[in-house]
Amino acid sequence: MATKVRIFQPAKTAMQSGRANTKRWVLEFEPTEKKVHDDLMGWVGSGDMNGQLRLFFATRKDAESYAKRKGFTYTAQDANPRVIKPKSYSDNFAYHKIS
Repeated sequence: MATKVRIFQPAKTAMQSGRANTKRWVLEFEPTEKKVHDDLMGWVGSGDMNGQLRLFFATRKDAESYAKRKGFTYTAQDANPRVIKPKSYSDNFAYHKIS
């Protein structure tokens, strides 16, 4: 059975104001085992070690060629385009707010 991976560009987190970590492409392995709950400690885990692994690439083409070279079955997700609404600082204090 071929290993399944997902290739994507991560979205900006809510804690970021810039786009520093959104330019790289990520190759992430799909889970192969179900997560189980440990009754004694209350932790959740599995024996799937690939779930801890994320590989970073400069371009989508690099990530896809790596997946092909290793024989992985991959799905690549296109990045959502960023929509910037131009605003000025004075719009924050306008009587009729512009959203």
